[in-house]
Amino acid sequence: MNRRTMMTTLAGGAVAVGYAGRTNAAPAADEKLPVASAAAAKDFPGVTERPDPKTDYKVVFSVSAKVKDDEVHPTLKMIGLYLNTLANSGVPARNRHIAAMFHQGGGDAVFSNEVYKARHNGVDNPNIAVLKELHEAGVELRVCGQGLLGKKVDPSQLLPGVQADLWALVTMVNLQARGYVRVG
Repeated sequence: MNRRTMMTTLAGGAVAVGYAGRTNAAPAADEKLPVASAAAAKDFPGVTERPDPKTDYKVVFSVSAKVKDDEVHPTLKMIGLYLNTLANSGVPARNRHIAAMFHQGGGDAVFSNEVYKARHNGVDNPNIAVLKELHEAGVELRVCGQGLLGKKVDPSQLLPGVQADLWALVTMVNLQARGYVRVG
């Protein structure tokens, strides 16, 4: 196992540590999930690790992989699934602190449709709807400023709700220093 895979595995495990045997206070049946386009994890009877409504979840997802131009980035789908799983397990919005850091090949996902189309052979940005949902659900959307400089993209050319940071590495280190767990 390489170092990155090991660190990602450890980070994901750290999110779940210490929740065995705690109550699972699911939301009322009439409450909708925060990300309509995503499901929540399916219940699995007899499990010992579940989200704890009393835990303050702080997670930063690294969105760095390049994907096909016409596909929604799979990390965005995972963020929606994770957020809905927390909500479905009774974790209140005040205890869900989720950030997505877009960098390297994943940075294009947050470009406005016009910029995306110009850089991807006329293909519309397939990430717009899910990014809007995630933002409205409280997910912080951040992009690497160094990547923007390299690609000659101005922050005004990003989708609404996206914050341009100095450098992805600085953001991820700062968030981890504040107690966030990095996934990806």
